[in-house]
Amino acid sequence: MAIAPIDLQTLFTQLDKVAKNQVSQREGQALHQAIQNVQIQKKLEDNLQQVNEAQNTGEGAEKVNDHGREHGQKQNSGGKKRQKEDEEKEKSSVLSDPNLGRNVDISF
Repeated sequence: MAIAPIDLQTLFTQLDKVAKNQVSQREGQALHQAIQNVQIQKKLEDNLQQVNEAQNTGEGAEKVNDHGREHGQKQNSGGKKRQKEDEEKEKSSVLSDPNLGRNVDISF
């Protein structure tokens, strides 16, 4: 089936409408994508400002009971004394350096 000259004239007059239609479709896609990006960004900002619920830890060894002790551990009076002594030893080992705070390095 051949194209008649009258058909070409009709097609040429409609080309501007086809071009406008294609441009509007491209702009619509870009606009749709921009809207989706804004929505995603808003969701991310909302998630950052939200407080998350803690996960259930269960009844494992890391769970602390009502008495302030971890499961499976027995607390005796000597344990507190040893803990305090250990803390004092750590503090004294840090501060026992005789040159600590006496030398100033002014090199450039």
